[in-house]
Amino acid sequence: MSRDRTDLLALVERFGTPLYVYDLARVRRAHRDLAAALPTGTVLHYSLKANPHPRLVGQLAALGCHAEVSSIGELDTAVAAGVAAGQQQVTGPGKTETTIAHALRLGVRRFSVDSPHDLARVGALAAACGVSAECLLRVNPDQPVAGMGLAMTGVATQFGADASWIASRPELFCGVPRAPLTGLHFYAGTNLIDEDALVRQFEVSIRLAAQLSTVLPGITRVNLGGGFGTPYARAGRRPFFAELAGRLAGLLDEHLPGWHAGAPRIAFESGRYLVGDAGTLVARIVDVKTSKGRRFVVLDAGVHHLGGMSGLRRLRPLVPTIDMLAPATERPPETCTVVGPLCTPLDTLARDVPLADPRPGQLVSIPNVGAYGLTASLLAFLGHPAPVEVVVDGGDLVNASRLSLARTPLAV
Repeated sequence: MSRDRTDLLALVERFGTPLYVYDLARVRRAHRDLAAALPTGTVLHYSLKANPHPRLVGQLAALGCHAEVSSIGELDTAVAAGVAAGQQQVTGPGKTETTIAHALRLGVRRFSVDSPHDLARVGALAAACGVSAECLLRVNPDQPVAGMGLAMTGVATQFGADASWIASRPELFCGVPRAPLTGLHFYAGTNLIDEDALVRQFEVSIRLAAQLSTVLPGITRVNLGGGFGTPYARAGRRPFFAELAGRLAGLLDEHLPGWHAGAPRIAFESGRYLVGDAGTLVARIVDVKTSKGRRFVVLDAGVHHLGGMSGLRRLRPLVPTIDMLAPATERPPETCTVVGPLCTPLDTLARDVPLADPRPGQLVSIPNVGAYGLTASLLAFLGHPAPVEVVVDGGDLVNASRLSLARTPLAV
């Protein structure tokens, strides 16, 4: 039995199951690898939507990451975790006045906007607060980039403004009092593990940024997005993009030659790559049964704890690696369907998984779930308690907590 497995068993003995375990040492390694894969002098944002756990956000802030936030909850988490207001960028296609005003009160001054109305709303709220906000215009390229599994741009989308619209009517995006347009924001695809695919999407964005800078005066910042992939809920190693930094620097030299001097400042963003392999979910088998020839293994964790967004087609279908935390058995593996405890047939984690002698009471673990795990799931459905989330740093226990949902009475 490996030390890692022994550590998991000790944590389960103390905190029970289901149990998420996040390792800060792995977060630091992922940050080191991604920073090395990006051109020197660029800015890296952590997208809190991947995992807003305060200890993970705080660790990345300490490493120099800025924060990409999209809600009041993420704003408050970033501030509490030590991310300076000047290092936060508010993004999203449906920013409400309440969210924008909250960000401004916290001192956040950078917003990614998706339309002229979005830009004007930021300007009006900034004026009401007596401050100015700098805005990046999110751009939707006119053609999709080949090789994108989940295309975020290049198709009809709620994200950003079409590049052709910006080029033909640049005046719509300029001259808003208290909200000068100072940057461009791109995001073409997600969860890309192929370096060539990453370079293709960044090349489209870099070329387009250079073109739009000729019709939009005052562009001082270009956020090229991310899309850096890593295995999700299955065994596998986080990729390392060995040639990416040099290839991107060459493209920037060609199309945005002032970038070395910060004209414009180049930024990237990542969520899953930075925290994905830091997380493991441990669950317990509560029942094993056969129905019409199919073997079912029922866990105390389901889509309310992992993979809930898969049903929204915002994550790939969940096909987890299930590792039995028990001594090896000589019995041959059985082909099983792994399900959770919810009262719906939709609570299916995996089909046709080979498990050796599964029995009630045994523990299983699912790797690479530090991103899009608990907070990307159907946590409120049926009202089960959330798993305990434990943060370790190598072999040291750092923090343990349980997320809870509470109904707050309002005056009627």
